[in-house]
Amino acid sequence: MRNLEAALAFLLLALAALPASAGERLRVSTTTSTENSGLLAVLLPPFENRCGCNVDVVSVGTGKALKLGEAGDVDVVFVHARKLEDRFMANGYGVDRRDVMYNDFVLLGPADDPAGVGRTSSAPDAFREIAAKGSPFISRGDESGTHQKEKEIWASAGIVPVGGWYLEAGQGMGEVIMMATQKRGYTLSDRGTYIAFRKKTDLVVLRQGDKNLRNPYGIIAVSPKRHPHVKYDLALKFIDFVTGPEGRALIAVFKVDGEPLFFVHGEGAQH
Repeated sequence: MRNLEAALAFLLLALAALPASAGERLRVSTTTSTENSGLLAVLLPPFENRCGCNVDVVSVGTGKALKLGEAGDVDVVFVHARKLEDRFMANGYGVDRRDVMYNDFVLLGPADDPAGVGRTSSAPDAFREIAAKGSPFISRGDESGTHQKEKEIWASAGIVPVGGWYLEAGQGMGEVIMMATQKRGYTLSDRGTYIAFRKKTDLVVLRQGDKNLRNPYGIIAVSPKRHPHVKYDLALKFIDFVTGPEGRALIAVFKVDGEPLFFVHGEGAQH
């Protein structure tokens, strides 16, 4: 009996120590780059502690992340494909979209650069050389923001990539970098994930700095008019946090090996 009473007392004390809204959960779908880079591990705990809630993250490509929002399976989407985001908003699935941060895309390949893309003058020219040489190219192939950008570059190059040299992985950015490493091939990556994985790969940046390689991220609340069950109030609190002073400061100071992975709008060298 005493053991039971002690157990009940311990349980009551434990429950009393929990925040009043500890059971509240916010569902966020986001791109693999925010997860692979390690940013979410820094960004989420302060928000959870402040609001006494838990954030459940679904890390997928941007296309899939937006599909989850369309279905009402998440409360917030945090992604990086502006055309798809604008379509999501225009179709009434999202509200209160805000810019969060940006970095850029980089073309990765072996240091000896068998396709010679390091000597090209633009990303489309680099892609033309890869296709002409038949060098292995690993595509995300998952309708992610990175995949959307890759398809834009192929279109600008006037090439439909097909053949044994072109592999659509259907995987996240980290996995694709490792596949390209194994195959001594090329791939397009967001800079943040590349920096986070740099110690695991011998791929190097061979093309960067093009204006069309900028990579902006946006955050959107799923519309409560479309899906009345979503936690809109909590979603707005999260958006306010991410785009407010504390969230911006956490993003700005987030570094891997001394290098910033993302820039908040209005800061950094890229505009």
